[in-house]
Amino acid sequence: MDINTENLAEQALEIVHSAGATTGQVRIAQHDNRTVALRDGQVENVATESSIGLSVRVIHLGAWGFAATTDLTSAGIKFAAQKAIEIAKISAAVSTDRVELLPEPQVGKVSWNLPFEIDPMQVTDEEVIELLKKWNSVVTKNAVVHHVDAHAAMGKDLTYFADLDGNRISQQRVRTSAQLTAVHIGENGFDDMRTCAPPAGRGFEYLLGTGWDWDSELAALPEYLDEKTKAPSVSAGNWDLVIDPTNLWLTIHESIGHATELDRALGYEANYAGSSFATIDKLNTFKYGSEIMNVTGDRMADFGLSTVGYDDEGVAAQEWDLIRNGVLVGYQTDRNIAKKIGLTRSNGCAYADSALHPPIQRMPNVSLQPGQQDLSTNDLISQVDRGIYIVGDKSWSIDMQRYNFQFTGQRFYEIKSGKIVGQLKDVVYQSKTPEFWASMKAIGGKQTYLLGGALNCGKGQPGQTAPVSHGCPTAVFENINVLNGKAEAGL
Repeated sequence: MDINTENLAEQALEIVHSAGATTGQVRIAQHDNRTVALRDGQVENVATESSIGLSVRVIHLGAWGFAATTDLTSAGIKFAAQKAIEIAKISAAVSTDRVELLPEPQVGKVSWNLPFEIDPMQVTDEEVIELLKKWNSVVTKNAVVHHVDAHAAMGKDLTYFADLDGNRISQQRVRTSAQLTAVHIGENGFDDMRTCAPPAGRGFEYLLGTGWDWDSELAALPEYLDEKTKAPSVSAGNWDLVIDPTNLWLTIHESIGHATELDRALGYEANYAGSSFATIDKLNTFKYGSEIMNVTGDRMADFGLSTVGYDDEGVAAQEWDLIRNGVLVGYQTDRNIAKKIGLTRSNGCAYADSALHPPIQRMPNVSLQPGQQDLSTNDLISQVDRGIYIVGDKSWSIDMQRYNFQFTGQRFYEIKSGKIVGQLKDVVYQSKTPEFWASMKAIGGKQTYLLGGALNCGKGQPGQTAPVSHGCPTAVFENINVLNGKAEAGL
């Protein structure tokens, strides 16, 4: 950031301290994002967005006060700091919910950077376009492909956090993502097939082959699509499912990640995005799934989209259990929400997507841990007499309590007597969260583990968007209800 962040932050902290704030936090953040989209090898859109601002958050008279500005001058900083105090005074006069934060050890002056090789924001638009055109040419060599959509997204965040406790924290992280979708138009409509590469906390080197074999996936994509066009439609009924990490990460996100947000479980998010069936009375007693189910939250995973050194309240990154041996044992928290249920420390889940938004409790990397035995995906498939192997995510739906859901995917392979016999299509799997996870009878080992995720998890009012990762191995689920999506849609 080409500004004197330390000086600006100190000015704001001096004002709120003089006004009597018991807690004072200043965040200065610069967010740079870029997307490049091609349609049939032609540039459809190139967009770059950059924002920088400063926010002041205080606790004064037991109430929150928050104000933000893009005017990074002494006058702008003074206005934001005074406005935060003023808002806290107004809130204190009407609020019955006294705000308290759990204490946090002072870290002093520190910096943290997510490691990367090539700064994604320094790569030119022309270089990104050239790469996507190359990918387009690879898949269009096959006549089954009639249209191609290719998309790349990159981002970089620079943040500075300072508070009245003496913390001064500088951080930098990046993220990179790309997708290519091949489309076939036939007599009975169209079929498509998309790459399964997840977004990652990596630099542009990720799109050049570091961390994902793009060449192999792109070369195979037309063959996957060709087989799908000729595949039979699935017979609705109960099937055993072998779910690949490229699909299962999304089921984790919706049925575990959102359900174990403590603010949601306590009802604070209900007005916008629903509540959670995993209420606080179930902690340490509720059987979330089978005994082989162990799910952690963390802000530390290598290349994770939620990975940081410190959260936006100055809490150091941690790892903790959410579900242990199938039992709900933890939640995601920030310093305020953790205090409400008597915890001794936040696990560092405060995040704001902009300096103009206050930090709220957001999802960390939420991951299903691999099994004790290092079983491969083929080992798991060999255990299934009649089933479907599901690869890649697509559409999904879940209710407002994170209980009833359905998911589709990119590719569906029929399994007979422990062997894949060909693709199916129109598969939709449907279940209830605890029933689904209770049906998990086997999980793969470390060799099957993959960190998936998304860049656009939404929450809050005003709405905020957060990138988040979810790791998992391949897993086997017994006797799951499968719908025929085409029949359900009346097509």
